[in-house]
Amino acid sequence: MKAHGYLSAAALLLGFSCWFPSQSAYSQSTLDDVHIVSGAGGPTAADAPFRRTPGAVIRRDVKLVLVPVTITDTRDRLVSGLGKDNFQLFDEKKRQEITQFSDEDTAVSVGVLLDMSGSMSDKIERAREALLDFCHVTNPQDELFLITFSDRVEMVNDFTTQVEEIQSRLPGLAPKGHTSLLDAVYLGLTHMQQARYARRALFIISDGGDNHSRYTEGQVKSLAKEADVAIYSVGIFDRYFPTAEEVAGPMLLSGLADVTGGFSYFVENPNVLPAVAERISSELRRQYVLAYHPQNAPDGKWHRIRVKLKLPRGLPPLLVRARPGYYAPSR
Repeated sequence: MKAHGYLSAAALLLGFSCWFPSQSAYSQSTLDDVHIVSGAGGPTAADAPFRRTPGAVIRRDVKLVLVPVTITDTRDRLVSGLGKDNFQLFDEKKRQEITQFSDEDTAVSVGVLLDMSGSMSDKIERAREALLDFCHVTNPQDELFLITFSDRVEMVNDFTTQVEEIQSRLPGLAPKGHTSLLDAVYLGLTHMQQARYARRALFIISDGGDNHSRYTEGQVKSLAKEADVAIYSVGIFDRYFPTAEEVAGPMLLSGLADVTGGFSYFVENPNVLPAVAERISSELRRQYVLAYHPQNAPDGKWHRIRVKLKLPRGLPPLLVRARPGYYAPSR
C-alpha cells in the first residue's frame, strides 16, 4: 500500500493484453485519459460543467440522489480519468440519466471513530499514528470530527478544518474499559446531519467487536442505510480471538461498510495501519460522484442502485464499488 504514481491505461494494455479480455469500444473515452493510481494527487475532471473547476461540488437537493463510486483494477489500484459516458446507473433495474458528474478532489466531511477500549492498550500508539497519517493526507478544506469509544462514547472534537485540533487531542487519550462500537457509529451517523459537505464518511479504527452498546446492529445498519454516509474501517485483529465479541468483529465491521458502499480493511500487524489509513484517505479523494433525479415515484421504500461501466476496447476489467441503495422519500 505504498504510494505510487500514475500508470497510464496504455501501459496497462501493454502489460495485461495477453490475459485480460477486450471490451466494446466507446468513443467518449480515450485510453490516455484513464489512469491507475494508489498514491497522492487528484483526478482530472471529465464532465464539461466541472472540467478544471477547483473544488467543484455537486449540488444537493431533496430530489437528487448522490452515488459516490470507487473504481479499482484487479490489483486493487484506484482508477481515475473515466468520464460521465463511461457510467450507467440503474435504480431498481431502471436506467437513470446521470444529471451531474464529478471526479474532482472535492472536500469531504469525515467522522473519525477511535476505539479506546482496554484491549487497544498495546496497539494505541500505532492507531494514533494511523490517524495522524490520515489527517496529513486530507484535503485542506475537509472537515473532521473525532469520537472515542470504550465504556462510553465521547465527542472529543467537533467538526473542524484544522487537523491540528484533532492531533492535539490524541496524546491525552488512554485505553480502558469495554467497547461501545455500535453506539459510536450511531452518534457518528447522527452527527453527520450537521456536516457541511455532501460527500460524507465515517472512518473507524477498532480491534474487535461490540460488547457494551445500547443500540443493536440492526438499528445501526438501518440508520446507516438512510444516512448517506460511507463507512470505512480498519480492524486490528489478533490471530486468535479471545472472546465471542471479537470473533464477530470482522463481520460486524464488514456489514456496516457494505450497506454504505464503504470498505473494511483487516490487519494483524499494527505497523501497517498508517499505510491503510493513507489508502482510505486516497480513496475518498478519488471517488467519482454520480447524481440523478429518480424516475420512480416517491414511495418511501428501499431502492437498489447498480452502477455499470462502459469501457474502451482493450482496457482491463475494472471493479465497481458504490452504495447499494437508498430510501426514497414518502409522498
